[in-house]
Amino acid sequence: MSSMTSKTEMPSPAAHTTPETARAYLFTSESVTEGHPDKIADQISDGVLDALIGQDPASRVACEVLVTTGLAFVAGEISSKGYVEIPRLVRQIIGEIGYDSAEYGFDSHTCAVITAIDDQSGDIAMGVDKGGAGDQGLMFGYACRETPELMPMPIMLAHRLTRRLAEVRRSGQLPYLRPDGKSQVTIEYEGNRPVRIDTVVVSTQHHADVKQAQIAADLKEIVIGPALPPELIDPKRPIKFYINPTGQFVKGGPMADTGLTGRKIIADTYGGVGSHGGGAFSGKDPSKVDRSASYAARHIAKNLVASDLCERCEIQIAYAIGEPDPVSVMVNTWGTGTLPDAELTRRVKAVWDLKPLSIIRDLDLRRPIYRRTAAYGHFGREEDTFTWEKTNRVDDLRRG
Repeated sequence: MSSMTSKTEMPSPAAHTTPETARAYLFTSESVTEGHPDKIADQISDGVLDALIGQDPASRVACEVLVTTGLAFVAGEISSKGYVEIPRLVRQIIGEIGYDSAEYGFDSHTCAVITAIDDQSGDIAMGVDKGGAGDQGLMFGYACRETPELMPMPIMLAHRLTRRLAEVRRSGQLPYLRPDGKSQVTIEYEGNRPVRIDTVVVSTQHHADVKQAQIAADLKEIVIGPALPPELIDPKRPIKFYINPTGQFVKGGPMADTGLTGRKIIADTYGGVGSHGGGAFSGKDPSKVDRSASYAARHIAKNLVASDLCERCEIQIAYAIGEPDPVSVMVNTWGTGTLPDAELTRRVKAVWDLKPLSIIRDLDLRRPIYRRTAAYGHFGREEDTFTWEKTNRVDDLRRG
């Protein structure tokens, strides 16, 4: 699909079509359940971070996890006055997710846990200690008017489906479901407006004895139906459903697929809409700008849209390791702003102090709040601990 951009615009995916080039197209986003192997790894990484930062808010944590059949391997660089019994914590998290029986091929009671932890590099600490960024890199934030949460519609619906899968599994409403699962939602757009759900894909791990016809019927009635907004359903063009499209999904979780921290960065953010700097979030304390500056960028983007200064926008922030001030800040509204992007960028720089220590202070990030972020997305969730979702700088932006 061709992309039409002016000389001053950045290349962008289909969801960034401007009103002047309005056309119909399809856009797809995916989500995974908390029992997906990569999400198990993310939750363990953030569980370790929470355990340490809860004892020592100044903890420096970079925790990576690999899970596979019968094994969780925890590695990283950690400097903290706190202490955590990592094997016990790992098994606790695995059990809370739902892998608490050998029947699932991954059992919190019997899985092995291996650790390989070192101190944070003194070379990095020299820069962080003076308030500099914990690494170089570029981070992006995004917001738009497609949903009340000011998020893209496809990723919000995909998360709604995977959350619902987990709910009906945990409640026992569908007792044959197992923890692993995925969803995918394809939306038809006209210009920048979502108009119709085109395709829904749901794959869920299940007990071997249940028939696929029953799974399909139950998921359509109990999981999918309640999750889809009726205004996006066109009876004249029915939604295409793919439920466990391979035919069955008995073997799942780490027994079927090795999981790694940070391998679901698109599901963690905006579902493929907008740009991504490549840095993962989970397992990283807020001195790592991969995490804290990405949260700040979302905070900025959401406040810009909520202030009615634009219909949608993307923010880029970039840092050099050890330096406190960003090397660049950019606002891109794709022509939807009520003011030029250069003026919006000026206002953002006037309203936000984007030094890492200032971001940490303003968003109150030195708290054990991170495991909750490790499944179903870091953005678009109206929860008290998700401070980057607050629209508390709207008046400042309007005043300029």
